[in-house]
Amino acid sequence: MKIILNGSSVDTESPDLAALVDSQGLDPSSLVIEHNLNVIKQASWAATPVRDGDTVELLNFVGGG
Repeated sequence: MKIILNGSSVDTESPDLAALVDSQGLDPSSLVIEHNLNVIKQASWAATPVRDGDTVELLNFVGGG
């Protein structure tokens, strides 16, 4: 299926947000997900399906100053 991931069209077979994060090799501890304009809590990632045409933003927070 095709989704928009961080502004780019990508093909994915990830069934849910948790699998999508894993497929991207990202550390979930410092990540926030916006899925179709809604912020999804990490506890709900595995229960949130990824569907064709979805828009997902993976936001990684980095400390510093």
